[in-house]
Amino acid sequence: MSSSIASALDFAGAVGHSPAGWRRRAMLDLIVGYALILIVIWTPVPLRTFLYFVTLGWIAYSTWTSFSSWDAMGVRLGGFFRSIWVVGVTLCLVAAAVIFAAREHTLHAPHSVSRLVHGFWGYAVWSFFQQFLLNDFVLQRLLRLTKDRRVAVMGSAGLFALAHLPNPVLTAMTLVWGVVGCLIFLRYRNLFTLGMSHAILGICVAVTLPASVQHNMRVGLGYLRYQPHVLRHLNQISHRVSTVALVVADAPTQTVLPRALP
Repeated sequence: MSSSIASALDFAGAVGHSPAGWRRRAMLDLIVGYALILIVIWTPVPLRTFLYFVTLGWIAYSTWTSFSSWDAMGVRLGGFFRSIWVVGVTLCLVAAAVIFAAREHTLHAPHSVSRLVHGFWGYAVWSFFQQFLLNDFVLQRLLRLTKDRRVAVMGSAGLFALAHLPNPVLTAMTLVWGVVGCLIFLRYRNLFTLGMSHAILGICVAVTLPASVQHNMRVGLGYLRYQPHVLRHLNQISHRVSTVALVVADAPTQTVLPRALP
């Protein structure tokens, strides 16, 4: 594994700055990065932990060596207020989902904002990273390879969704969000509003759908190995949230218990 990564790094450093060289580099980044992501998702611990950091290293290296500007990556204030409507629409959809879940007695959300933040802050951070992977790591490279926005958007959404197999709920949702998120990113070039919306949607799924349906938002091997809790009293199931959108292991985010957290 280490020799393969070293060879890939050597090849990456050897490509020129010509358009053909950049396309070869984009293809290398994408193939190696996505392959590592899938391997991590389908690898059991403890090896998964090691491969997780290898994957992060490759993504960091690829991003650093292909860096153009923060504006191009969407890490900017420009476009934030023009795209803030995305967050508003997301909140409206989530409100409707919460009301429906409450009526169906499947809602298991924390009882206060402070507990919600305490329980899901880690997932919120993870959502921004997933959005970076979708829009900056995958979409940008597919645009360089295809020169066709429609192909790049559909390809990015497809890869995004495939990384969530075999979870049917997340696979379907990420396919739709992948298309929507890429189109919005190309229009406004702002990662923050998309990351916020991603976090809100993910938390909504976690607290409105029963764990037996979404398997605590696990994917890959984690989805297949999911074991339902014996106790099913709402708000008393401590679980791990891991909406992996393109990469890696379960994010250790617990739901808030009705008793004081340790």
